[in-house]
Amino acid sequence: MRRVKLDRIDRKILRDLQADGRMTNVDLAERVGISAPPCLRRVRALEKAGFIRGYHADVNPDTLGYGVTVFAQVGLASQSDSDLRAFEEQVAEWPEVRECNLLTGDIDYLLKVVSRDWEDYQKFLTGRLTAAKNVSHVRSALVMRTTKDLPGVPIPMEDIDEDDED
Repeated sequence: MRRVKLDRIDRKILRDLQADGRMTNVDLAERVGISAPPCLRRVRALEKAGFIRGYHADVNPDTLGYGVTVFAQVGLASQSDSDLRAFEEQVAEWPEVRECNLLTGDIDYLLKVVSRDWEDYQKFLTGRLTAAKNVSHVRSALVMRTTKDLPGVPIPMEDIDEDDED
């Protein structure tokens, strides 16, 4: 993907949409200090350039009965490209796995798994994860409390050179 230089307005748009993706274009334009038509053009350009990947609701897992979150550290017997891809394709089919990250070091993958309860997770662990081809070991870490859960990434505003905004 081509690197695009973002000005202060683009960063404000990204920051504000990341905080509230349901904001109307008129409200967004007012917050970033431009009129609505150029704001919409900028949003569309940010989408097209890949800065904005989509818009999502922040759903509360507890209200839907998913009271348990586990980070599963997965080790594979083989780390060949084809084996890594095969594992990733299999994980993509498991809806309870919300994140799958390939790591460096002793652990090959870190999975974020949501379950209704500990017993539900154990069924997933023994019935799917440890039974999966090429999985050699799994270490599970149960989340006791989440004290910070922010979407997206930090969007710095202070490192923009005012001369670059032209």
